[in-house]
Formats: sequence, C-alpha cells, structure tokens
Amino acid sequence: MPADVPGYLYAGAIATGGIMGYVKAGSIPSLAAGLICGTVLVIGAYQTSQDPSNYGLQLGTSSLLAGLMGFRYYKSGKIMPAGVVSLLSIAIISRIGIRALNNQATKY
Repeated sequence: MPADVPGYLYAGAIATGGIMGYVKAGSIPSLAAGLICGTVLVIGAYQTSQDPSNYGLQLGTSSLLAGLMGFRYYKSGKIMPAGVVSLLSIAIISRIGIRALNNQATKY
C-alpha cells in the first residue's frame, strides 16, 4: 500500500502549529495539543497507509479538530490558526469520505 502522504502532511502541519503557538505566544496548551494531536494523526496516517479502510483514528481526530477550531474561528473570526486548521481538517474529513465511498463502490 502507498503511504498516506496527505495524512502525514496534515499531521506535520498540526504538530508544527502547536510548536509555533508555543514559540510565538508561549502557549503550553497549544504545544501540548499540537503535539498530541499530531502524534495521533501520524498513527492514523500509518494505519490508513497499511489499510485504507482503517481510517477511524484519523477521522475522529480530524473531526475533533474541525469542531473545536471551527468554533474558535466562529467566536474570534481569526483565520490563523483556527480557520486554517478547521479548513485543513474538513479537507481531510472529505478525503476520507471520498476514499471510503470509492472503497465501497469497488466491493460491489
């Protein structure tokens, strides 16, 4: 199976965002959340690289980030970082959905 490159890039972006939040604002919660979510997303990308139908961890984490960061964007109106993370998360969720539908279509 090919590597889930978009999944790994997304995980890296989330972890990097947490590190940048710490560097720029000294936010330890941002650092912790970014590294934890980034690590979970790397594991999820690895799982989907091994079996494309094993997308639960990646889907759950992306949904959590889309919801939380989407809410933060709604309340603050700031595109960075909340808007960007929510858009990236929605893109990954959409990608997972399209891949899942394509896998179902090839079974029949």
